[in-house]
Amino acid sequence: MPLSPAEREEFLAEAHIAALAVDAGPEGDRAPLTVPIWYQYSPGGDVWIMTGRDSRKAELIGAAGRFTLMVDRVEPSIRYVSVEGPVVSTVPATREKLVEMSARYLPAEKVEGYVDFAWKEHGEQVVIHMRPQRWVSSDLGQV
Repeated sequence: MPLSPAEREEFLAEAHIAALAVDAGPEGDRAPLTVPIWYQYSPGGDVWIMTGRDSRKAELIGAAGRFTLMVDRVEPSIRYVSVEGPVVSTVPATREKLVEMSARYLPAEKVEGYVDFAWKEHGEQVVIHMRPQRWVSSDLGQV
C-alpha cells in the first residue's frame, strides 16, 4: 500500500542508507550507476548528499542533472521510498556539513574521529541538493 505524502517524507527523513541511482551516460552499454550513500533530508525540503568533487557519481549527476534515492527497511514490515528529482545546486562541502552528515549515521563518540579522517583523506567534496519531484513508496505490512 502506498504511503501518504507525510508518511513517505517522515520515512525518508529517517537515517537509512540510500541506494543512489543515476544515468550512466551516453556510453549505451552500461546500466545506471547504483551505489549506497549517506543522505540528509527534512520533510518539505531538498535532499542532499556529499561526494567527491571529481567522483564518478558527481560527474554523472552533473551530466544527468537529476538522480534517484531509494531507502528501505524490512522490520517491522517491508517499507520503501524512492524519490527522484532535479539537482538544484552543487556547492563545495564544508566541514560543518560533514559533521552534520556524520552525526546522522555514526555514534556520537565516533563523529569527531571520522570527520578528522574524512576531511583530510577524501579530497575535495561537494554537496549536491536534489528537489524531490517523483515519489514511489509502499509499506507491504499494510497489505
